[in-house]
Amino acid sequence: MTVRESLVAEFDHEMAVTRSVLERIPEGAFSWKPHEKSFSLGALATHLAQLPHWGCQILDREIYDVTTASGGAAEEATLAAVLRTFDDHVAEVRRALTTRSDPELLVPWALKRGSHTVLSMPRIAALRRFLLHHVIHHRGQLTVYLRLQGVALPPIYGPTADERM
Repeated sequence: MTVRESLVAEFDHEMAVTRSVLERIPEGAFSWKPHEKSFSLGALATHLAQLPHWGCQILDREIYDVTTASGGAAEEATLAAVLRTFDDHVAEVRRALTTRSDPELLVPWALKRGSHTVLSMPRIAALRRFLLHHVIHHRGQLTVYLRLQGVALPPIYGPTADERM
């Protein structure tokens, strides 16, 4: 198995599980917040739906400069819009990822703030850190939000209190 094949398998699994969690969001709960300092459920879902796009930033560029980045995108208003955004970004990253060779995944990628290099690492490490691990982190937050809303949670890495695998 190549490095790319391994990463694609990991990506496919995490994106499928994430979609299964996103699908559980109650349409009428988008403005709900567990705490005044927290994201609203809709803002968290929108952020999670947009995160896969980072994969293209990593695969298509050698650097990403936060000083030239545009502002954050608007919150999606419906569950259908969240799922459509997520699906579109997952598809675009998967297409980009499946066309890369192992040597291309080992090329350094850098996160910069103007002329200052915040960090530099191989693309494969950046994909895992800024895409996969970031998605997993926010998916975990979303499962807490859903539990507080009384929503049954799907299996993620094993059965939940609500569902068997």
